[in-house]
Amino acid sequence: MPEIIEANALQHEYVRHNEEGEKVSSFMALDGVDLTVEEGAFISILGHNGSGKSTLAKHLNALLLPSGGTLYVGGYDTSDPRNTYDVRQTAGMVFQNPDNQIIASVVEEDVGFGPENIGVPTEEIWQRVENALRSVGMWKYHSHSPNRLSGGQKQRVAIAGVMAMEPRCIILDEPTAMLDPKGREEVLRAVHELNRKKRVTIILITHYMEEVVDSDYVFAMDQGKIVLQGTPREVFSHVRRLQTYRLTVPQITLLAHELREAGLAIPEGILTRQELVSALLQLKSCDLSGQGHAISDVVESIPEDGDPGGQGRSGTL
Repeated sequence: MPEIIEANALQHEYVRHNEEGEKVSSFMALDGVDLTVEEGAFISILGHNGSGKSTLAKHLNALLLPSGGTLYVGGYDTSDPRNTYDVRQTAGMVFQNPDNQIIASVVEEDVGFGPENIGVPTEEIWQRVENALRSVGMWKYHSHSPNRLSGGQKQRVAIAGVMAMEPRCIILDEPTAMLDPKGREEVLRAVHELNRKKRVTIILITHYMEEVVDSDYVFAMDQGKIVLQGTPREVFSHVRRLQTYRLTVPQITLLAHELREAGLAIPEGILTRQELVSALLQLKSCDLSGQGHAISDVVESIPEDGDPGGQGRSGTL
């Protein structure tokens, strides 16, 4: 697959000046980031507050420009102001609070606002609006006021508003942070559907480790650098290393890791309840140490995938 995003030694320095315009202090939020994303992939970016992940997201939409290095989005150099329009046509942005993106009093008018602003013909606008709302399962609310919608529904409308611009890539900067579990589920289902059916490239920045499990690839950031990358299974196999970066793992993965450290022959990188149960039952069937009853008790106590009590969310995030 072709690459839609390519960053090489990307840097971003925040500089504070005094009233005379003199440099007082600076902070390197991105420090030599190398990253490639294939078109049609579902990518997750993890990191504690201040790790640089949201700064990186803003670069992908040309909201920020590089202090050093290069970033190409859809083949366009983001550091060239002449490419800003094309970059934003390629990569749309969805933020944490949908109320900050919804501006119209009717859902379909809000979704049509972006295409109208870029000069799309009226007939095509309404076709795009319908297609986008159907894509996120919100067409039946097209004539409703956004104020009557739940948080998850509002976020899906915000995603539809970006979809109506027909981007090749959507960047979601902590889109579920303000939602309840039901709202998180709605939004995640919608973006995965867009990725699978429309082949829209998804870049998800999230606080919730369970949201990362179904990604194609994961980047973990710390102090402006990418410190770990790979498939979810590869990344979550490094439980102790992630903890040094103030990150956690899904609860099922952590439970499997602790059982392994306690002496059970369980593989690292387990991601789902089904995988852990299968591994334990296999151990039980081969049990030669009389631990079968203990293994059965562990199986019974394993929480369901997505159990609110099992959310692998880091308190430091």
